[in-house]
Amino acid sequence: MQQNVDTCRQTDRRQFLRQGWAWLRLAALAALLYPLIQFLGFRVPRKPRDIKVYKEIKVGGFHMEPEFILFRDEKGTWAVSRTCTHLGCRVSFQEQEKLIVCPCHHSRFTSRGLRVGGPAKKNLPQFPVTAMAEGEGKGYVVHL
Repeated sequence: MQQNVDTCRQTDRRQFLRQGWAWLRLAALAALLYPLIQFLGFRVPRKPRDIKVYKEIKVGGFHMEPEFILFRDEKGTWAVSRTCTHLGCRVSFQEQEKLIVCPCHHSRFTSRGLRVGGPAKKNLPQFPVTAMAEGEGKGYVVHL
């Protein structure tokens, strides 16, 4: 009877060690694969760009560029992205309605880029704008 109990203990111990070794190998494999998975998902952020607009905009006016629309009012100057947040179509400013409209699915935004209606769920991104230095001429610098 004693021999039977010792054999049972040895079997349980061996099984425990085998399972422990299997879990240890699995943990080591995960530890090795984690950096590789992180590397594959890594994206290099875009470098910031400065675009100079050599144009003086009147109060209440706007200027369209391929990547942004530049607005000016009494409070200041700002730029809004021309890429719709719904599917990436190029939006344009409707001067009569004072709204930015997407021609693809008719998402509508205010001149500040705030969503008014349509299938887009997010507001348009805004870009910071500074006035050009005195030596550079009249205009604005948009920081994308």
